[in-house]
Amino acid sequence: MIAPARVAAYNALLAVSARRADLSSAVASARSTLVDERDRALATDIATGVQRQRGLLDHLIGVFAKRPVERLDPEVVEVLRLSAYQLLRHGRVPASAVVDDAVNLTRRAGKRSAAGFVNALLRTISRQRDRLPIPPRPTAFDDRAAVLDYLSITLSHPRWLVARWYDRMGFEATEAWLNFNNAPAPLTLRANPIRLKGDSLASRLAHAGIVLRSARFAPDGFIVEAGQLTATAGIDAGSFVVQDEASQLVALLAGDRPGRFVLDTCASPGGKTTALAAAMRNEGMLIACDVRNRRMGLLRRTVGTTGATNVRLVQADARRSLPFTRRFDCVLVDAPCSGLGVLRTDPDIRWRREERDLISLSAAQREMLDHAADAVASGGRLVYATCSSEPEENEAVAAAFLSGHPEFVTVDARDVSDALPAAVVDRQGHFRTLPHVHGLDAFFGAVFRRRGVEPLN
Repeated sequence: MIAPARVAAYNALLAVSARRADLSSAVASARSTLVDERDRALATDIATGVQRQRGLLDHLIGVFAKRPVERLDPEVVEVLRLSAYQLLRHGRVPASAVVDDAVNLTRRAGKRSAAGFVNALLRTISRQRDRLPIPPRPTAFDDRAAVLDYLSITLSHPRWLVARWYDRMGFEATEAWLNFNNAPAPLTLRANPIRLKGDSLASRLAHAGIVLRSARFAPDGFIVEAGQLTATAGIDAGSFVVQDEASQLVALLAGDRPGRFVLDTCASPGGKTTALAAAMRNEGMLIACDVRNRRMGLLRRTVGTTGATNVRLVQADARRSLPFTRRFDCVLVDAPCSGLGVLRTDPDIRWRREERDLISLSAAQREMLDHAADAVASGGRLVYATCSSEPEENEAVAAAFLSGHPEFVTVDARDVSDALPAAVVDRQGHFRTLPHVHGLDAFFGAVFRRRGVEPLN
């Protein structure tokens, strides 16, 4: 019998490679087929780990197969990836069990003729795991190709992306960033003051065996250091939101008092929406929008759970004229982007994105900003944010917006909120978090103000 966790991981990886689902959705679907929590955890680890190490795994498969993975059947590739990952990363698992399951999984996938090939290749990897043919860390940087081989293959990122980062930041920063992306992300919470203050949340979770430490930058953020959130009997689920620390900081760009009338244009899944609602003291009116039915459903659940009663949901497309006759004190555009800043959390993005995507994404982002600008009141604030690492989606979009909208001026993010640490504001006054500097995912934010008298809060 094939280990259930390996079958589930295989199904998830096949769905991701076929682009039928992103990793988080594929893993959630695979986990639902497993009864044992240990199997769920193992399937998640395998599927996520394979996506983090896919560049390295594909290199090794290609070397030992003497042909690139593109010339192998997709089903065989996924069996080899997940099995090679376990051989290299799960040292306590007997190699024979991994290889036997791989052979049986290959047959189960209808590729019986490849069973011998899979068996031989995996046994070769197992024998040579202490002397793998991978690019070493360079000691000199005069050979650009060798540097990029190490960064892209050994540290498992697309070559086009590491070339951009290397040219922009140099070797040390790029290496640190890639290692950051390849490490598991901690579970990070944001206390929801509508329900419960942060110190009370930490105290109550401690009684449930969950140990928290305060986040470094986010005022309401906590890192889970020990314990399982599934053990929170008696804790209101709406007392906290699972949200990355850098993402939590974006909501602070709206200010300590965002205003009486606030618009969140790309709101799902709702973390920033509910943070804005709390900053508004659950008063006034906060309109939260998204375009797809599924995203609206997720947003509705988040808002309902957290008890944010000042939120109204409107299904709307930010790439079109927004359906509002009144103007808002603050408008947030947390724009859909490449996601290249959150490769630690969503490692599959690195393989789904291509450099040419940046052109269409930045064009859509500029379009959203143009429509959002029409909804900003005189003296009101417009916040633009992404979880991208790339200038085309960040500084370039902000500069293009200002060039086409002389009625707006830039606001230094340091002047926006007392709660926003100066350490996450760059020399241009933009909000920016970087893995090799802050230990956080890469987020960007720019704040603009429409000329005129600022609205009273």
